[in-house]
Amino acid sequence: MGNGVYIERAVLSAGLSGFYFDDQKAIKAGAEHDGFAYRGEPLTPGFRAVRQAGESVSVQLLLSDGQVAYGDCAAVQYSGVDGRDPVFVARDFLPLLERVVVPRLTGLPADTFRANAEALDRLATPDGRRLHTAIRYGVTQALLDAAARARHLTMAEVIAAEYRGAYLPTERVPIFGQTGDDRYLNADKLIIKRADVLPHGLINNVTEKLGARGEILAEYVRWLNRRIREIGGEDYRPTIHLDVYGTLGLAFDNDLDRIVQYLAELERLAHPYHLRLEGPVDAGGKQAQMDVLAELCHRLHDEGIKVEIVADEWCNTYEDVVDFTAAGAGDMVQIKTPDLGGINNSIEAVLYCKTHGMGAYLGGTCNETERSAQVCVHVALATRPVQMLAKPGMGVDEALAVVYNEMQRTIALVRARRKLDPAKGR
Repeated sequence: MGNGVYIERAVLSAGLSGFYFDDQKAIKAGAEHDGFAYRGEPLTPGFRAVRQAGESVSVQLLLSDGQVAYGDCAAVQYSGVDGRDPVFVARDFLPLLERVVVPRLTGLPADTFRANAEALDRLATPDGRRLHTAIRYGVTQALLDAAARARHLTMAEVIAAEYRGAYLPTERVPIFGQTGDDRYLNADKLIIKRADVLPHGLINNVTEKLGARGEILAEYVRWLNRRIREIGGEDYRPTIHLDVYGTLGLAFDNDLDRIVQYLAELERLAHPYHLRLEGPVDAGGKQAQMDVLAELCHRLHDEGIKVEIVADEWCNTYEDVVDFTAAGAGDMVQIKTPDLGGINNSIEAVLYCKTHGMGAYLGGTCNETERSAQVCVHVALATRPVQMLAKPGMGVDEALAVVYNEMQRTIALVRARRKLDPAKGR
């Protein structure tokens, strides 16, 4: 490294993300749909409405050799809850980016990623607070792209070169497609396109989506099983992954006996497809969440129920991933990329999980952009988590195309350049 290419300056622009900011507290409390909007007042600080347009900020780095690298600042759909940073509104953060971040980028060597990213991720505001996770996320994406351009490599190859335990990008990572609220029609799309993992389902309300006794979700799993066989064929064996946003805890009064019994029934309805369940309960705090998920996993394992539990709520940072892993609080953790801030933290988190026996799901949010999704593809290819989320948006087709095509392009390019046997890796 040290080839003389440096960052001349940064150019910022406000943009749209691939979905919306939704007030999870208001939705769980029963906010009613009004077309695509929601009725009622928001309950989470920073929200102007229960559903509002998702926003982003694009960071373009002008390099001294004439190239331009870029990344997008974006935050999760359910911002401001469960320990996450508040809603990311572009006009509120552009002045901070100009004042604090842009001067620190100017003059940096472009061909070094890890050191630059770690320094930026530690950068604080004038009053001593860490930068919003969305800012750290987008700027470090741009730094990764800058290193790749300066070194004439793919972003995945830069990661493979700079991180112990990372790989050359020669194998596709399983892709997890999500349906959003249109969980029947969009499940058909995912099946037709043979997604590796599906459908997420967005089960975020007891009354409308789970059922007081879990009956609505049980019927959906029964339908999904039948539908996979009807239009997918017997040779198609996706994993069924459902995100229930803590609603099992709400419906069953956090009674683990009832929850375990219900999960056993879902496993039966999903058979022969493997079942993962994300966020079964929301205990209201990190330690309580770790305790209840660890106990739930212990109970399921003891009773031979093979439903995998995926941790999400209260597992927001690299340190949280380490702590949930140490506690055995889940069979898999979602590494929700915007919540971890710098993309370097997501790289470290996947690699940590892989060396400590925890399933790594490189997730994120429908509320990202096509650029952040592309950069995350390179993280996935170099770290090889169990699965990666198709993003952005909830339309299925667009997100699958963005993620799948970036994977295929990168793998083909690296194989052609290096003439590697696809089975070798690094």
